[in-house]
Amino acid sequence: MVSKKIRTEVRRNKHRRMRHHLSGCAQRPRLSVFRSNNHMYAQIIDDTVGNTLVSASTLQKDVKAELEKTNNVDAAAYLGTVIAKRALEKGISKVVFDRGGFLYHGKIQALADAAREAGLEF
Repeated sequence: MVSKKIRTEVRRNKHRRMRHHLSGCAQRPRLSVFRSNNHMYAQIIDDTVGNTLVSASTLQKDVKAELEKTNNVDAAAYLGTVIAKRALEKGISKVVFDRGGFLYHGKIQALADAAREAGLEF
């Protein structure tokens, strides 16, 4: 009998493996992305201290007001521009991209591309 692993467990294992190689510091913090079925979340984290420096999600009122839906590629792209603008306001221009175990495709790619266009370097 073939046993099939649960998709979320596979993603968590991928993310755990990736985190051995990715780490954010004060000069180059980590841009962590998480997506659920209904929303997307992005945080810029300094792993040496364990602080979240900047965060944005589609749950926030100012972001949600601009979006028609919160779980599509357009919402991901808008969230990428929002997180980049907030990071640049705090003086953060270079980050390490942590895709959270998700494939670099679709919503994750749209968020990353929009953040790059808005001025973040990674």
